[in-house]
Amino acid sequence: MTFETMPFARAMNAGLRRAMEENPRVMLMGEDIGKLGGVFRVTEHLQRDFGENRVLDTPLAEAGIVGSAIGLAMAGFRPVVEIQFDGFVFPAFDQITTQLAKLTNRHEGTISMPVVIRIPYGGHIGAIEHHQESPEAYFAHTPGLRVVSPSTPNDAYWMIQDAIASDDPVIFMEPKSRYWQKGEVDTDHRAAPLHASRVIRGGSDITLVGHGAMVSVLLQAASIAEAEGISCEVIDVRSLSPIDYDPIIDSVRSTGRMVWAQEAPGATSVGGEIASTVAERAFYSLEAPVMRVSGYDVPFPPAKLESFYLPDADRVLEAVDRALAF
Repeated sequence: MTFETMPFARAMNAGLRRAMEENPRVMLMGEDIGKLGGVFRVTEHLQRDFGENRVLDTPLAEAGIVGSAIGLAMAGFRPVVEIQFDGFVFPAFDQITTQLAKLTNRHEGTISMPVVIRIPYGGHIGAIEHHQESPEAYFAHTPGLRVVSPSTPNDAYWMIQDAIASDDPVIFMEPKSRYWQKGEVDTDHRAAPLHASRVIRGGSDITLVGHGAMVSVLLQAASIAEAEGISCEVIDVRSLSPIDYDPIIDSVRSTGRMVWAQEAPGATSVGGEIASTVAERAFYSLEAPVMRVSGYDVPFPPAKLESFYLPDADRVLEAVDRALAF
């Protein structure tokens, strides 16, 4: 095994670089991703090393960027699109949901759409309106799209390569608050398949489930709970469409209780779908209702108020206490 410690953003960069080295049809597109290297420097030096024909600085026109990527995919390329911030994806929403997601089905499977759309999402960076949102439910709700979200540098490195290798379109949600988080990356062996959920901490009293930036919050809550004699199992979902339910269901059948956490608002969300499925498949194992912790059902607030909006370990532990007391 070859391990290297690197921040999440550099692991993304390394994964993109490896995919571009291995397949000359992989190309990157987005605003300021070339000379600048992207707002978060995820694509730093890639234009220098691969040229302007493979790392394209585009106009500020998300619908045009995604529309161009669709045409390139039809021509045999594997484009990777960067949406600069989560709130900027909506001008391209029509292209993504009515064209990209449906073209393979429309052509009865005779064409593939190997397009990856990278979206930095979520809070914790003190940004302004349109720069801190969690729109993953829109895309997870859309048939024809795969939706994934890594939470560690190692997953970032491997999942971006697996997403690029997919013949289906992949919405690649990157928790922007994790870009500077360092971790070990095994550049020789994948930790898990692209759409696999994974138990990352064992426990016996309650199951904590989440994705993206929430995973580190769940681990923090589990450590605090352990000091109080409560054993929490933590599961990183990793893929929001399709969802790998088996590790979740197996864990809930063992613990009898579950808490889901997400940054996105709670209404009609991914967490609601997971809670419903757990109730259907593990009803007789549940000792309490599935508890959900989420952002509030209001627009993402100004930076000074984000600490009140975003779930933290204390809110997760409150849900743990409610589940255990039921």
